[in-house]
Amino acid sequence: MKKLVRITTVPVSLDKLLGNQLDFMNRHYDVTTVSSDRAALSKVAEKYGINHHHIEMTRQITPLKDLKSLWKVYRFLKKHKPEIVHTHTPKAGLIGMSAAFFAGVPIRMHTVAGLPLMEASGIKRQVLKMAERTTYSFANGVYPNSFNMAKIISSYGFCKDTKMKVLGNGSSNGIDLDHFSPSFITSIQKSALRASLGISEDDFVFVFVGRLVKDKGINELVKAFTSLSQHHPKMSVKLLLVGDYEEKLDPLHPETIKEINHHPHIINVGFQDDVRPYFAISNALAFPSYREGFPNVVLQAAAMELPCIVTDINGCNEIITDHHNGLFVPLKNSQKLEDAMLRLYENRELYHSLKINTRQSIEERFIQNYLWLEMQKEYNHQLSNRQKKEKYKEKTYRTRVLEKAFSFFSL
Repeated sequence: MKKLVRITTVPVSLDKLLGNQLDFMNRHYDVTTVSSDRAALSKVAEKYGINHHHIEMTRQITPLKDLKSLWKVYRFLKKHKPEIVHTHTPKAGLIGMSAAFFAGVPIRMHTVAGLPLMEASGIKRQVLKMAERTTYSFANGVYPNSFNMAKIISSYGFCKDTKMKVLGNGSSNGIDLDHFSPSFITSIQKSALRASLGISEDDFVFVFVGRLVKDKGINELVKAFTSLSQHHPKMSVKLLLVGDYEEKLDPLHPETIKEINHHPHIINVGFQDDVRPYFAISNALAFPSYREGFPNVVLQAAAMELPCIVTDINGCNEIITDHHNGLFVPLKNSQKLEDAMLRLYENRELYHSLKINTRQSIEERFIQNYLWLEMQKEYNHQLSNRQKKEKYKEKTYRTRVLEKAFSFFSL
């Protein structure tokens, strides 16, 4: 089988972004995953039955550590000689595409799920721009995971449009609708989980799933919910947060953390391997992120029949249609977010009309197996093109040899 190397900066991206796609591809290619955090990577590799190789990488801008990682990835690729290297996440893209180019890997593919530079400024923004350009220049193909992301990349001029391709209808992995199904948990189990978290049967629960960082709009979400509780003290509402802080990379405001820790109606359960029970006990998703590629959380929530309040940004607005399966709110606007939360709580007719459309809207466009087959088709297309080029080079070489021989004997 042809060798395929998938590279991410941290193993959680392999698990949460790709998941069972790794096992599917391993049936057709010899798949090896490369990522940091040896223990976590081993768990992911064991979970999906794939080969793995540990190389430390950081998500921060760390030039010396990055050069060390680049050298290690280069040596690994030079030794194992894969036909395809496919990278995900910005740092893994920069290191993986650069190393693959210099190691002579013929097929170099990079999936773009987000652009950190969109929320950066000054020197940091320029550094991130240079990193994106470098990544795309070393790649044979660039795969934005949404159509709007492709437009954004094109507007920055990072690469030619002919180098980009959106697979299927977008998303890095699609969604397994059998896995993310409202029927997976019983009413008794839901009641028990709600009770254990101090959520009554009458409470309307807004849930957020993801990293608790500034970039995800958590400052605005907590401010909106706190204001909603103050202005409407008789409302039976809870805010359920499912995710971890990232204090070094993108910290929240101190007052936001204080509210999360002490507000009686805000519940923080931290990172969870299985988020489905928390979707199941909730009534709506609140996801005021600043930037996204193609957010799996919104796909998952909609598949679990939750109306979604999202910012009108790339990715979110390709999954959610305003007033069809969710509501749009402006970026970084806690007041409009509070208004949308109040509308869903008070206007039950609107709530149920959105809820009816959620799962159906996902079923129509984002089935997981379809996206996997599109990805496999792209791998095979790239491999076929490589074979054609090699045959052409061989034919051209033979032609040149014959021409020289003919010229020699014609003297």
